[in-house]
Amino acid sequence: MSTSQSSDQTTNEPNNIDLHKTYNDLCYDLSALQDLACRGLWRSILDKVSQARSQSLLSKPHEHLIYLAYNAIALTKLKRFSEAVSELDLVEKGLDIYRYETYPHHYPNRNGSMAPFVLRWLHAELPSKLGKRQEALDRFYTLLDFIREKISREDLVDSSREIWRKRECLVINSIISHHLSYKEYGVCLDLIKDLIHRESDGTVGKAVLTSKLGYIQMQFGDLEGAKGSFGMVENIVIKDLMEDTAMLNLVNRNKALLFMVDKDYGSAVREYEKCIERDNSDVVAINNKALCLMYMKDLVDSIKVMETALERIPTRALNEAFVVNLCSMYELAYVNHSDIKKTLSSWIARVAPDDFDTSCTRI
Repeated sequence: MSTSQSSDQTTNEPNNIDLHKTYNDLCYDLSALQDLACRGLWRSILDKVSQARSQSLLSKPHEHLIYLAYNAIALTKLKRFSEAVSELDLVEKGLDIYRYETYPHHYPNRNGSMAPFVLRWLHAELPSKLGKRQEALDRFYTLLDFIREKISREDLVDSSREIWRKRECLVINSIISHHLSYKEYGVCLDLIKDLIHRESDGTVGKAVLTSKLGYIQMQFGDLEGAKGSFGMVENIVIKDLMEDTAMLNLVNRNKALLFMVDKDYGSAVREYEKCIERDNSDVVAINNKALCLMYMKDLVDSIKVMETALERIPTRALNEAFVVNLCSMYELAYVNHSDIKKTLSSWIARVAPDDFDTSCTRI
């Protein structure tokens, strides 16, 4: 999550940030933090934040907040949740005390909160990592109310309103994920339908959200409802998005899921192959094609599909779920699967981001 341009400022200024300034103009050495985050080097971020703090390199209040945000993200990525919570103690005191107008000598003629939005999101999410699921949900619903109060302000400029709508979508999706994990499907349906109704980004947003509705319907066995939702997505794409590769692939992946439910794995493979032909970095299609081949007892080709993807697009394909599936195939296909998984694990150690969970290889 980017933190450099995610403050809660809601003034009528036409440009909250001078777009001609570099990241480093906005905050001390921010471009280096951005680069480390993009590469998944979370331990290096912790070192960089610690160094900046110990050497008093952060001169303005917003710089301290941005570095705090990166530190909290890094701790969360590394599953050091208790430390991340401690880092966010200031949120308990209220982020709204960190306002530009409190420091007029640093920020003349500017007002509003300088807190990166990611701090509010982490404050809501982290309790769930410590087994406090209800506290996380309560905080997310409070955050949703906060966002909707911002959106309803008449003095909010359109560009800021659009940012807050995207944040609303992020928070609702987080809430849905928490309810889904406890199979609370009725709440999920109400939330996603409300989100579809509020959708203002046009056809792409509507198609993506309607697909998510279909996935939720599938999870509690409403296959006819899912087929209807996926049909709506296909109609949207055929009408308005035929040049959009991602949306065309979305349609084919939806069709493939329905085939998989019917255990028609051959048809599902053909749908996934259409996706891969359009975009050979579609990891979802690659992973699911391999699973279908495994279900068809074609382990050789299944393993080949996944290994080729890891070699060709390692940064896209290297995630725990993908590796778990590959290791399961090794276990089914080879007597000496332990040696093969050790080789895979050694490769992962060289190329994976710091937060990659190597236990997924099950060595």
